[in-house]
Amino acid sequence: MATVKLWTDSDVDQSPRVKAVFDDIRATRGSDFVNNFWRGLANDPATLERTWNGLKEVMITPSALDPLTKELIYVAVSTVNGCGYCIHSHTAAARAKGMTDAQYGDLIAVIGMASEANRIVTALGIPVDPEFEVTS
Repeated sequence: MATVKLWTDSDVDQSPRVKAVFDDIRATRGSDFVNNFWRGLANDPATLERTWNGLKEVMITPSALDPLTKELIYVAVSTVNGCGYCIHSHTAAARAKGMTDAQYGDLIAVIGMASEANRIVTALGIPVDPEFEVTS
C-alpha cells in the first residue's frame, strides 16, 4: 500500500507543473501509460521534475551504453537494493528493449554470483590487489 496519494489523471489536470511532466513522460515513451512511481512523485512537483529529468538524462539520452544494457544494470542494482517495484518495471522495460529469456537467466545468475562473492570477500576482508588500483 502506498504511503502517498497516487495521482489520477484528473488530479494531474489540476496542476500545470505536474501535467507538463506527465505530458513529457507520455511523449518521450510514446505511450499514454504513466506508472505509479510518477503518480506518487506527483505529490512533490519539484522531486517529480528532478527525478524525471535525471532519468531521461541517464536512461534515455544516447550514451556509451545501449538501452538494454542500462535496463539490465538497473534490474541488477534494484535487486541488490531490494526494490521490488523497480525490479518489475525495469524487467518489463528490458523485455520491451529485446531482452530474451536466456539473457534474463544469465542476468539472474550474474546477480546471484556477484552477491555471493561480494559477501565472501567482505567477510574475509580480502585486500584489493595493487594491480587493480588506478595509478594515473
